[in-house]
Amino acid sequence: MSTASAWVITDSWTMTRRELAHWRRQPVQVVVGLVFPVMLLLMFGYLMGAGRGVEGEYIGFLVPGMLALTMVFGLESTMLAVTQDLGKGVIDRFRSLPMATSAVLVGRSVADMMQSALSLVVMIGVGFALGWRWHGGTATLLGAVGLLLLLRFAMLWLGIHLAMVAGKPEMVQAVQILVWPIGFFSNAFATPESMPGWLGAAVEWNPLSATAAAVRDLAGVPGQLSGSWAAEHAHLLAVGWPVALIALFFPLAVRRFRRLSH
Repeated sequence: MSTASAWVITDSWTMTRRELAHWRRQPVQVVVGLVFPVMLLLMFGYLMGAGRGVEGEYIGFLVPGMLALTMVFGLESTMLAVTQDLGKGVIDRFRSLPMATSAVLVGRSVADMMQSALSLVVMIGVGFALGWRWHGGTATLLGAVGLLLLLRFAMLWLGIHLAMVAGKPEMVQAVQILVWPIGFFSNAFATPESMPGWLGAAVEWNPLSATAAAVRDLAGVPGQLSGSWAAEHAHLLAVGWPVALIALFFPLAVRRFRRLSH
């Protein structure tokens, strides 16, 4: 490993530890981030859930959809952290230090991915408590977790870029509203077949829908890879969509971050 690479890794880990230290000082925010998707799972599973178009037990359909939804929601904490650092001049102070410029964004993303992995563990545990079961093997479970974290990583860089575009914490809420249609305009709670034709066709092309369908298929939920082209190639789209988003927003975020120093 080159000296430059070791420098970037060391600085990035230092920034990651900084973000993790915020967890100790703001435990309520961490707990709310973990509890919110659990509340959605309970609400849709027991209060509002009936599973339009779902064959078999709804919980088997709902939990994978909620796992994917959890990877899309919760970006506001990352976006707020970025905008607050910008507003308080923290980023400028970091630039004055002998450290890798990319370490700030990398540290932020690593901390977010660690919290996302924790959220998955909590959600999977709650799903099992509600009677959900994984019918695939360990390899398919790890593959599903990989797809979910890949979606999160893509949404994370989208959020970081939008946070720097927003610039101010008060603007984050307005930008965050854009994430909600991605979450609910999907197959997380109901099948596309149960929706009006035009709506169902659009829903199947949602990145979240592709990940949810792929995870359901890996979990052994029948009928996930049948129907339209998007449904039959859900695994391909579950990889392709996040990779495309990362390829677009990662360089945009890095470029905008570098421009902040000029």
